[in-house]
Amino acid sequence: MKKAAVAFVLATASVLAMAQNTPVGLWRTIDDDGKTEKSTVRITSVGGVLTGKVEHITDPAKANEVCSKCDDDRKDKPIVGMVIISGAKQDAEEPEKWTGGMILDPAKGSSYKLILKPTDGGKKLDVRGYIGSPMFGRTQTWIRAE
Repeated sequence: MKKAAVAFVLATASVLAMAQNTPVGLWRTIDDDGKTEKSTVRITSVGGVLTGKVEHITDPAKANEVCSKCDDDRKDKPIVGMVIISGAKQDAEEPEKWTGGMILDPAKGSSYKLILKPTDGGKKLDVRGYIGSPMFGRTQTWIRAE
């Protein structure tokens, strides 16, 4: 009986740890300078596929900006409420990463391949956008807001 209780506690603890070590949640996006908060993005999962939507832009002067440089159906649409992350799934070979999706940089109107990797026990999220190979890209570190 004791062994079963210990196994249950350990299993529950590992599930809770995994739940926090996921990109799902609300994130404060940080500019490439590593200091300036730009927005908040909520990442959700439906059927194991991640989507990220801009909820808030930090700078009040930019709160009503539209994606004027986008060349798809998001052109001239408000950035707040816009889906900027789509299609990422947990990597089967490296389950600590979510890959296969795309991320939009609304300032440039450009979309990039995407790698998401929670770090620091799920408190931070490395967001890497790239073209072609992951070595040709850049990474921002976002901070979990909730």
